[in-house]
Amino acid sequence: MMNFIKQFTKEEDGAVTVDWVVLTAAVVGLGVAGVASVNTGITGLAGSISTELSGAGVADLGTLGIANTSTTTTTTP
Repeated sequence: MMNFIKQFTKEEDGAVTVDWVVLTAAVVGLGVAGVASVNTGITGLAGSISTELSGAGVADLGTLGIANTSTTTTTTP
């Protein structure tokens, strides 16, 4: 049993695994923090766009393909 403990303390495989776990947790934490900070701005922007679009109207183009002849212009030579 003592040999197992001595050998276990000399191995470095576990230390490398811990390093990778800590590094991965840091990357995930930074990713979550980045998404959280961008989410606030996106939510406000989406609200502004929604407000602007709710008051917008659609232009009436009339009958497509037929020229509008109701207004005539005269040109003087």
